[in-house]
Amino acid sequence: MGFLFELRNRLRKSEILMFFVVLFVYFSYYTINGERGLRRYLHLKQEISYANQIADNYSKEKKALEEKIRLLSPSSLDLDMLDERARAVLNMAKEDEFVILDQDIE
Repeated sequence: MGFLFELRNRLRKSEILMFFVVLFVYFSYYTINGERGLRRYLHLKQEISYANQIADNYSKEKKALEEKIRLLSPSSLDLDMLDERARAVLNMAKEDEFVILDQDIE
């Protein structure tokens, strides 16, 4: 009788221990791989970094375009910029000039 009582007691203790071990493994797994886990966090952090790089590139491009627009504004007209844009848009040059087209200029 004492043996059965001791066996039942040990099984109860091990059931509780196994329950907590399974609970720990469950929460550990979802802490790493869950929808809001560490892997997802690192992935989103990488996406944010990439989006910031794209935003910086667009910001630089916008500033360059704003500078060109400023040079063409009536209050501060730059004749060289006006001449450059007129030639690019109209696709014209004088008879005695050679035109070297650059794909990046626009």
